[in-house]
Amino acid sequence: MTPPPPPQIGYPARVNAAMVTTALELPGFRIVGNLGVVRGIVVRSRSVFGTIGASLQTIVGGDITMFTQLCENTRQDAFLRMLDHAAAEGANAIISMRYDANELMQGVTEVLAYGTAVVVEPL
Repeated sequence: MTPPPPPQIGYPARVNAAMVTTALELPGFRIVGNLGVVRGIVVRSRSVFGTIGASLQTIVGGDITMFTQLCENTRQDAFLRMLDHAAAEGANAIISMRYDANELMQGVTEVLAYGTAVVVEPL
């Protein structure tokens, strides 16, 4: 696995991924500040070659690995952008994290990672 890219230019060090949860609280920590919603947005399109390759994979069935990898990379990029946004807001954790995806036009998809940026301290 390749290492994650550095934080975006102009942003402080990103929030540690271990401090992100889909729950409403972070076990072992107390929320001392709510900084609001943070997000990471990525818009991707499929290449013609990738679409042809994926179409060929559908003939034999099973996991369409080209699309699986595209989706995984896109979600990871959106997640990292959300961590950068949270750090820029002064957060050290994110609660209620979610993903959303929308097709903007044929072959072009938006992936959104979002959650509530918070400041936590150990119990």
